[in-house]
Amino acid sequence: MSDGFDRAPGAGRGRSRGLGRGGGGPEGGGFPNGAGAAERPRHQPPPQPKAPGFLQPPPLRQPRTAPPPGAQCEVPAGPQRPPRPGALPEQTRPLRAPPSSQDNIPQQNLESAMAKPQVVVAPVLMSKLSVNAPEFYPSGYSSNYTESYEDGCEDYPTLSEYVQDFLNHLTEQPGSFETEIEQFAETLNGWVTTDDALQELVELIYQQATSIPNFSYMGARLCNYLSHHLTISPQSGNFRQLLLQRCRTEYEVKDQAAKGDEVTRKRFHAFVLFLGELYLNLEIKGTNGQVTRADILQVGLRELLNALFSNPMDDNLICAVKLLKLTGSVLEDAWKEKGKTDMEEIIQRIENVVLDANCSRDVKQMLLKLVELRSSNWGRVHATSTYREATPENDPNYFMNEPTFYTSDGVPFTAADPDYQEKYQELLEREDFFPDYEENGTDLSGAGDPYLDDIDDEMDPEIEEAYEKFCLESERKRKQ
Repeated sequence: MSDGFDRAPGAGRGRSRGLGRGGGGPEGGGFPNGAGAAERPRHQPPPQPKAPGFLQPPPLRQPRTAPPPGAQCEVPAGPQRPPRPGALPEQTRPLRAPPSSQDNIPQQNLESAMAKPQVVVAPVLMSKLSVNAPEFYPSGYSSNYTESYEDGCEDYPTLSEYVQDFLNHLTEQPGSFETEIEQFAETLNGWVTTDDALQELVELIYQQATSIPNFSYMGARLCNYLSHHLTISPQSGNFRQLLLQRCRTEYEVKDQAAKGDEVTRKRFHAFVLFLGELYLNLEIKGTNGQVTRADILQVGLRELLNALFSNPMDDNLICAVKLLKLTGSVLEDAWKEKGKTDMEEIIQRIENVVLDANCSRDVKQMLLKLVELRSSNWGRVHATSTYREATPENDPNYFMNEPTFYTSDGVPFTAADPDYQEKYQELLEREDFFPDYEENGTDLSGAGDPYLDDIDDEMDPEIEEAYEKFCLESERKRKQ
């Protein structure tokens, strides 16, 4: 039992602590010969205790004077210095945390770095932009549209590919119609030389106008332009005649289409709206050079409205509302010129549908709004009637900008007062002392004017006295 007390004080402690205080032996990380804390060399600071099983964490940030991470410091070559007395052997040195960048810096280099702080310069980012970079185009845009149309149709193997490409281009960029339609028509005149080619052209335009809702207006404009600028006129008919024949094919099955399934009705509604655009945009030149609309389209639209109202489903009624908003004012004016009351019949039919049909509430609201729009003349504001000179009888604001006069008693009056003429004449007689002058300032009153002869330049005594006091007071203040 006494053997356990023969060891030096503190020896054997911290066997499992790594750096125990005063621990002896290699395992305890102690000092040679069992030296205690009193015998520890002065040049070496006492080791700090550590938590069992954990290493010391690295510093939070690098010192400002330290080199960047990863930099290797060169250790000056030379003979190895002998170990100092009391220093730990290499194999008995305490465990340390992973070396950081400052651990590799020799004492001499560290002192020089602290004497001269290093300034870390951030790397300069070089831009890759260039003035010679190609022009930016958004996704989905092709810059070859204009070039291909200006070059003609040499790059297209067939007519259908060329026409379809141009139609797609107009769908995406409708604003290019005015600048490219002339070149397109010239190219077609050199390509469309047979009946089959013309028929194919009509079919392509019709399919594009009825399959893409936003292209119905542009398709109608395109049809109007080609009907006047395509030179081919075969025996089967020109462009406009073939187009109307194609529309008639769809028109003849209107009753079956209005009762068909959803897909059939959707295709039928696209045809109805395209026909409405054709009625507004297709111009027909008469023998006298006057431009009129196609009467056959007017009759066709009336029958299409009957087919839609005869099958009062929601989508049919919505299509009818769109058609009337588009063409209602023009149709009513044309029917009134012919003495017809077709629009009155349509409005009455709409009211019956609202009362009797089993349509949705929203559709009924649309129909009622349409009736209200028609009652306001389709939202049109006519110009005012012929100009009439404003008088107190027809213009309530006639006297708004008239001046205000005052009688000799100080009573104001204007031209709106009943006795205006009498009071104004009295005012003229009271103020008739002003001389007459020309525009150049010449006095026309003459030398013998009785009023001017009676004018006395002398002041009244009171005024003269007040004037003298004013002059004296002004002179006194000026000298002060």
